[in-house]
Amino acid sequence: MTDEIPTTWLTQDAFDRLTAELADREGPRRGEITNKIEAAREEGDLKENGGYHAAKEEQGKNEARIRVLRHLLENSQVGTPPEAAEGRATHGTVITVRFAGDDDTETFLLASREEAAHATIDVYSPSSPLGEAVLGKMAGDSASYTLPNGKTLTVELVSIEPYSG
Repeated sequence: MTDEIPTTWLTQDAFDRLTAELADREGPRRGEITNKIEAAREEGDLKENGGYHAAKEEQGKNEARIRVLRHLLENSQVGTPPEAAEGRATHGTVITVRFAGDDDTETFLLASREEAAHATIDVYSPSSPLGEAVLGKMAGDSASYTLPNGKTLTVELVSIEPYSG
């Protein structure tokens, strides 16, 4: 097992949104929260001061999100993974699958959850059971994965296309 951190692929739009969110959380939002804490402290007894405790909780959540954003942005690459050019299912590709024994198809973007907030189609993480099963496969290949109830489901990859956002 390696300690290597997996690369998260982001579209330029997602990278820009996350960078802007980080700047807001480290700047104006952090300042607003600090002001709320200071104002609540001036009210006196901190044990029973609901505003103080709410502001401290908000501060904790903001700082946690800042750490997540920094880690994500430091360990991400913008663009399309090299494998996508080879016609393989990889992060940043739109995949259409057909479930075994069914004529219906499902189309989704294989991407991080950070992309999901603004995508126009369903997004599956490459680390989800279906995402892991199709990762690296080509159109025409079949892939199987285990459902939470223990049953195995098989899909056929119908098509793989780059995501255009």
